[in-house]
Parts: sequence; C-alpha cells; structure tokens
Amino acid sequence: MKICLVTTFPPSRGGLSEYGFHIAKELQQNPFLSLTILADTLGSTETEAEPAGFSIDRCWSFNDLQSPAKLLRAIRQHEPDVVWFNLLFTTFGHNPFVAFCGLATPLLARLCVPYTHVTLHHLMDAIDLKDAGIRFPRLYRAAGGLATRMLLMSTSVTVLMPAYRKILLEQYGRENVHVRAHGILSYLPEYPDFSQRGNPVHRLLAFGKWGTYKRLEPMLEAFELITQDMSDVKLVVAGGDHPRAPGYVASVAERFKNDPRVEFTGYVAEEKIPDLFRAASVAVMPYSSATGSSGVAHLAAAFGVPIVSADISDFRQMADDEGLAIDFYRPSDTRDLASHVISLLESPERQQEMATQNFSAALRMTMPRIIHEYIHHFGIEQRTKAIKSMTRLRRLPRWLPARLFAGTGVGRNHTRWSERSVFVPEVRMGSSLLDRNSLRGRSLDTSRKRSDGDGVTLPGTGSRSDRIGHPSSSAGTQQNGHTGHDARQPAATKPPPGQLQQGEASDPQHEPTGTDG
Repeated sequence: MKICLVTTFPPSRGGLSEYGFHIAKELQQNPFLSLTILADTLGSTETEAEPAGFSIDRCWSFNDLQSPAKLLRAIRQHEPDVVWFNLLFTTFGHNPFVAFCGLATPLLARLCVPYTHVTLHHLMDAIDLKDAGIRFPRLYRAAGGLATRMLLMSTSVTVLMPAYRKILLEQYGRENVHVRAHGILSYLPEYPDFSQRGNPVHRLLAFGKWGTYKRLEPMLEAFELITQDMSDVKLVVAGGDHPRAPGYVASVAERFKNDPRVEFTGYVAEEKIPDLFRAASVAVMPYSSATGSSGVAHLAAAFGVPIVSADISDFRQMADDEGLAIDFYRPSDTRDLASHVISLLESPERQQEMATQNFSAALRMTMPRIIHEYIHHFGIEQRTKAIKSMTRLRRLPRWLPARLFAGTGVGRNHTRWSERSVFVPEVRMGSSLLDRNSLRGRSLDTSRKRSDGDGVTLPGTGSRSDRIGHPSSSAGTQQNGHTGHDARQPAATKPPPGQLQQGEASDPQHEPTGTDG
C-alpha cells in the first residue's frame, strides 16, 4: 500500500509535528507500506537536521494560500493509494481564510486518489473560542461548521474522543466517523523509576504551548502556596509560546529569573522529553479549557507520571475512556490546585498507585497498536468497496458483453491493494501486563467490560448497511484484534473472469454476507 501522509513534520515546530513524526515512524516499520510524507516547509529558525530514514516532500507552507494547489500537485505526482491527513483547524495557517482553504484539501484530494482519511484532533464545535482569544467567535463558529462538513466528505474520518463522534453524527449526520485513541507516542511505555522522584526534590512539570487557554499564572500562584507547606519542591515549565501569544513565556520567565525553585526550559527537543518526564513527580495541567484529547496527559502516562488537571469535561471523559489516573481540581481555583498537589506529594502510596495505573493504561495505547488499527481499517474498507462493485456487476444482464470485461477491470483495480500486504504484522507486545480486551482497565490485573465506543452497530443489531465497511475502530473494542477479520488473513484475490458469469444475481451464495468482506 502506498500512503501519502499530510502533516507538519520535524524539525518544523508546527502543531502536531511530533504526532506526525510518530505516525510516520510506525508506518515506516511495515515493509509492505510505501510512505511519503507531504510536510510543511521549514522556517529560517528551524535549522535542525531532517529525521533520517524518511521520504519527505516539503511541498506546502504555513499561511500560504497556494498550499492546497501545491499539495494536489504532489499527490498526483506520487499516485498514492491512501492520502492520510493529520489535522488541526489551524494546521494550514492562523490566517482564517488561508486555514479555511487549506481544510478543503482533503475534499479536493478525493478527486485524485481512491481513499482519503482525516485524523481530526479537535472540533470547532467543542472549543471555547472566547477563552482561546478569538475576536469574532460567531463568525469562526459558522466557518468552522462549514469546514467540518468539507472534512467529513473525506472517505473516512477519525476523532480521538467518543463525544466528538457523537457531535458529528447528531449535528452533521455523517457516519463515516471512527474513534481511536490518541496513543502514547512510543513503542512501549516505560515503567516508572520511583528512585528518581523526590530525589532530592519533587519536580512539578507543566508542559505545553503557553499563552492562550494554557496560562502559567494559576500554576505559579499555586506553587507559592505549595512552597509554604513544602520546601523540597521545584516547578519545571517546559515548552514555548503558543503562536497566538509570542513572547509570553519569556515575559513570565523574566519575573522568576532569580528564583532557583522555578525552571523554564523553553522548547524541548524530542530526544530530551524522556528525561524530563522520568524525573517528574507530578504532571500539572493548569488549563482553563481544552481543545480535545491531551497529548501531555498521554506523555505522562507513557512514563508513569501522576497527573493533576483542571476539571474540564474533555479531560474527564478522556480519563474515564482510557483508564488514566488524573486528580481533578476546580478550574481557576489556585488554592484547590495547591491542595491537590500537596496531598499527592505527601502520599507516596497514592503516587505509586496513580503511576502504576497510568503505566497500565499506556500499555494499551502504544503507537504500534494505534497505527495497526488504521491500516487494518484501510484494507477492510477497500475490500468492502471491491465486493460492492462486483455485486453490482453480477446484477447486469447475462447477455451484456461488457459484463465480462467490466468484471475483469474491477477485479484488477480493487485488488491492487490486496496484491500487496494491507495489514500490519501482529504487534509483538511481550508483556503479560497487557489488557487485550479494552482501553478501560484501571490496573495491571483488571479490565473493564468491552464496549463499542465507536458507535458501530454490532452484527445482528442493526441494518446491513451499518455493518458494511465500518469496522469498530475505537480503542475500547479493537485492542484484541477481533473486528471480523484477522490481521493475518490472506487478502482477497481477483476471481477468474468466467466465474463472474456462473453466479445468478438472485443466488444468495454469490451475494456479500453483510460483513466487512
């Protein structure tokens, strides 16, 4: 299978560049996939070396009105089987008109390739635009709704939270939407080394792009209250400015330049992130609102770090769906934040319990598992499309000469993917700690009831059309690999030309069974 991945990509510091890197890294491990990354161009300050081992075509630019045309030109040149878009609403620009035009690219790309897929990390309908500093929220909401409808015209769409799929179903009436976990951005999580924590001081980690709905003032005020009760604590502020708040972190750091208890690291390179989280006793998320599933929370889970977060509905749902250990405080209440942090730091048993629970949850959200779900789904969708096409051909009159010729053509076109290997090899996760039934387990030795979090109707419970081409792809139902197809099942092959004439249209033996093929 030939895939073009449209994403920001390191050393670019655009939104989702790290996530795009980890998608590409896992796709690159599959010898049966050919990957080309259609990435953004680099700015003058982004001088780091390109990641090695990738085929990268930097063919579009941030805030460039010509980006859609450049991307379509590159897509026609590379002739992929799948174009996969890794998107925020601001991926293509902060200029509203440029961003809107960029979001039309998946729709236009569908005219060029057999299959387009969008991984959408947030929804305009779920963002607090006023809190994000948007001047004309009603206009943005209307434009965002139209952009969402354009994105939904892709062959399929993935969102990272069940509530987002519900919004798209109820408000937009589209059923080509699937739910998948965010993932922990690593092959395997790292069991926490508790000897590094609180030795010699407890490190509170605040990580992100700061300046809009992520502000440092609540954390710094709470830290002052924490230090009145505990002296062995240090606050580490990691990450740079949000694009809408240039200079914000530098202005805050200037006020604390003589305070050894507060450290500002600035932008953190990919290779330095593990050391940052390994030594952290607590990861703090002092946000006033959210724009979807939190990458910081998944990074903390990957290293078994307890999390203290503002009580925001998106984060509560994320914790419940994925079994993350998060201690919630009242938003904007610095005293409550300080109280929760102090209580956690004073209880080593609670720290270890939360760390172990997050590590357990991370085991079920590794990137190999997440990417396996995507590739498995792409293959099933293509095989379902082939079955439907051949079924329509069988209903043509037998005397029609074009029937035999058309059947040969359909078989050739729709089995091109199957002649290669569509599926990722079974993920080898040698740990006996894995809960292969669900993402919802809350400890190393328990798992919760399996649920169809993707909203896909199970066989026997819905219409035939609901069961064709929409395999359950939520993290809660696909972790054990039972979606109606085994990942190692041989791909469908082209039937002999004469076979298409042997079956009658009314013969049920020659009709699709109503499953994924």
